[in-house]
Parts: sequence; C-alpha cells; structure tokens
Amino acid sequence: MSDTLHPALAAWLEQINPLLEKQRAEGVTFTPIAAREALANVTAGLVTQRPELPWVGDAMVKTIDYPVPIRIYDPNPEEVKPVCVYLHGGGHAAGSVSVYDGICRKLARASGNLIVSVEYRLAPECPYPMAVEDAEGVLEHLWPVLKAKERRFQKILSVAGDSAGAALAATVSSRAQYNPNISLKCQILVYPSVDYTGSFPSLQENGRGYFLEKDRIQWYFDNYFREGGDAYIASPLFMRMTGRMPETLVITAGFCPLRDEGLAYVERLKEQGIAHRHEHFPSMIHAFLNMEDLVPEECARAYRVMGEFLQAS
Repeated sequence: MSDTLHPALAAWLEQINPLLEKQRAEGVTFTPIAAREALANVTAGLVTQRPELPWVGDAMVKTIDYPVPIRIYDPNPEEVKPVCVYLHGGGHAAGSVSVYDGICRKLARASGNLIVSVEYRLAPECPYPMAVEDAEGVLEHLWPVLKAKERRFQKILSVAGDSAGAALAATVSSRAQYNPNISLKCQILVYPSVDYTGSFPSLQENGRGYFLEKDRIQWYFDNYFREGGDAYIASPLFMRMTGRMPETLVITAGFCPLRDEGLAYVERLKEQGIAHRHEHFPSMIHAFLNMEDLVPEECARAYRVMGEFLQAS
C-alpha cells in the first residue's frame, strides 16, 4: 500500500527504533515484566487526558473458573443505557484495566454506554484459553454485578477490544453464536489480531520499525500457546460465521503488521452477509490509541466512529 506515515509518529519512531536496535545488538530478550512495563509506560506518557466521569467503580464477576476483576464506567448514572464490555490489548501478555483507564473513559464518554473493562488473566502465567474463558464468563455473568452496583442499564450487550483484546472479542462473538447465555448486539475490533498463523503480507511489510514488530508478535503467541492449542483453530478469522454473528466495526491502520488480517476479516463478514462497517486509518501504526497525544485528531476520529457505532447498532 502507498500510505504515508503520520509525521508525528515518524518522528517518535525515529527516537525509539535506535533503542530497539541497540537492545537487539546487546541480546536483550523479551520478558513478561518488560512487556507490561513498556505498554504501561507508553500509554501513561501519551494518553495524558483522562476525562472525569460521574461514576467509576470496581467489581468482581464470579465465573465458573475464576473471579474476574472489572472496572465499570458510567457516563450518565441517571440514564438507562446499553453495556459494552471492553477487552484491552497487549499481546495476551500485557495491558490491564489500569493501563487502559483513559481509553475506556473516552469510549464511555463518546458512546454513552456503560463500559465494563475486564482484567482477564495474562500469559505466560495463564496461557490459552484462560483469557477467552474469562471474557466469556464476564459476558455470561455480568448482569447481577451491574445490578448490585445499582447501575441503570439495558440488557443490550456489546463487546469491544483492541489488538489481542480484539482477538478475544472476536472469539467470544464467534462462540456466542452457539451460546444461549450470551446475546451480543455488536462488536468493535480495533487493529485486531485475528490470525495466529501469521499468514498475511503486512506482517512482513510492517513487521519491523513500526512499534509492534514481528519477533515480538511471535513471542506473544509462543507465550499464549505455551501449553498447546491449534493456532489455526484459535484464530477468529478462520472461525465459522453465521447469521447470528453480531454487527461488527473493524478499525485498521495502514502501518500495522496486523492490517491485512483485519482486512481479511472484513472480507469474510462481507462474504457471509454480516452487517459491518470498516474504518481505515492509512497513516497510523498499531496501538495508536495508546499514543493519543501524538495523533489527537486521529484518535478523536476513532472514538467518534466507535461512539456512533455503539449508539446506532
């Protein structure tokens, strides 16, 4: 593709890429702690505006396997509103409710939905399929928790996520086709990781020099599947889609290594006749929502698109 990288991102990458090359030359290896620190530090440094909301509170969802911590964002406690469960990114090994606090606040404000951010278990300590089970368990057992917190809500449920969180969202959406305990109105997938087999050209094209790199992706997947699991079967892109799939918004970025699998997911939705919307950000890199201070206009557009989609679906 002939996209042009956003100048602010190009300047930022010129600063961090030499540091990454130096680490490679010195044989520095990836670790879960380093991955978590890196995402937390980038987000804290570049998502500095966290809007105040009338009500934010933490809770626990007791699922069959594990009590899952959540944070609830209520943009208007006096109004009855739909609910959107948000699953953060981080390669299944990083990210947290705390790291994504600013992002979820902005989504709540943009959408008017009650946003529920999920502290699902991370690899390598808790490999596949534990995060899927946590996400699915929250969707199945959420209503009593919201009622206990005295939230005013409609039993209209959506799911959203970015990167690995989008993989979880797409996975639970696919599984919900056959789960009578989950009814999803729509899903939002932001630069989604939907192909664990690494089959698409953008992984090579954008796999070095654009923040999320091919070797890091492989490290994430190795940790996620360290106790087994078929990468093809686990990939949402290759899961069956029926008319019971929720309406879907897919956001892709031009310089993202996961770009092409996101585009392929859009094509599958189209082929199956599933209602969908695709919004492409040609000058962006992976995880640009975590870099909002560099690209505020593009992030504002993304929140506007997501908010309108949740309101209209």
